[in-house]
Amino acid sequence: MKVGLFIDTWYPMVDGVIKVVDNYARRLMKYCDVVVFCPDSGTSEKALPYPVEQCFSFPFFNTDYAVPVSALDPVFDTKLFGSGIDLVHIHSPFTVGMAGLAFAKLHQLPVVATLHSQYRQDFEQNLHLKLSTSIAMDGIMKVFNACDECWAVNGGIKDLYEKEYGLTAPCKVRLNATDHVPVPDPAAAAREVNEKYGIPADATVFLFVGRINFIKNIDFTVRSLARAKELGLKNFRMLFAGKGQDEDKLAALVQEFGLTQEVVMCGLTDKPMLEKLYSRASLFLFPSLYDANSLVQIEAACQGTPAVFLKGARTAATVKPGVNGYLSEASEEAYARTILDILADKEGYERVSAAARKELYLNWDDVVRDVYADYLRLLGQKQD
Repeated sequence: MKVGLFIDTWYPMVDGVIKVVDNYARRLMKYCDVVVFCPDSGTSEKALPYPVEQCFSFPFFNTDYAVPVSALDPVFDTKLFGSGIDLVHIHSPFTVGMAGLAFAKLHQLPVVATLHSQYRQDFEQNLHLKLSTSIAMDGIMKVFNACDECWAVNGGIKDLYEKEYGLTAPCKVRLNATDHVPVPDPAAAAREVNEKYGIPADATVFLFVGRINFIKNIDFTVRSLARAKELGLKNFRMLFAGKGQDEDKLAALVQEFGLTQEVVMCGLTDKPMLEKLYSRASLFLFPSLYDANSLVQIEAACQGTPAVFLKGARTAATVKPGVNGYLSEASEEAYARTILDILADKEGYERVSAAARKELYLNWDDVVRDVYADYLRLLGQKQD
């Protein structure tokens, strides 16, 4: 079998969908041939262990992304039609994903789509007009509904697509995972993080990992911590690990709320250091209402670091409140008091920490093994 993975973003941009496709491709190589179809965003495919076919793209104004235009790239079409793939897996419903779907329909191949995102939020933020959002949603749902099967990243996203977006294609839940592993020596990891970032050994550490973009609600985090400080939270550090378009805005907000001593901007870090950051942190603060099922919460769980979500967040669908993670009402006051309550209950925290690692930590080897089994099933169904 040869599988084609189709995605409308690619390195050097780093986001959850790109990491999912990369981890799929690296592990699928153990079972079958695999090729990734993606935009040409300036990254050499020679640095990757699997083949990559890239199409022409151009930067999208005022975002971190590039827009692929496969229809204007005859070389890309030639490579796609000569690829010999047996199954198409699209990870986005835009130009590259649509090219994969069209190829699958033309050649009567099975096609599966992963539902990674809450697209209506993106359209409402960028298109502004209700009619434009409606037209855009109709377009992407035609793509997903034309697939043989869709995979939602958790039960909350499955419900969203079926009940609000109009998904009619068969859908199942396929959870995300991580390639992180627990650090072998948490005490040594803590010392290294403390030294690198100037953190007192006895300080409580909170962590966010991801794009520094206010769409992730990180401004809410800053305001909540300022309120927690007013309520008596002392000797803490808030680490933001990542890069993004709102770094200057975040720095200004930190200064406005008097948290310059407590907030540390870590920038991008390599995987070994990132694992140590998760291990050093007591809580992963993730009040995002934007994310569908972020990989970073699984990475945190790998180190036994529970996350604090907002009630109603789709990305919190796998969490049992007070068992393997925490939920708060969506106000800075409530979030601040939730943090303080968690820290005041050390025994309860230890139980939640252990459960987060046991119940929410999944590795890609196990997930991709099951993915391949589903590919075989879909291919068998199509051939029948």
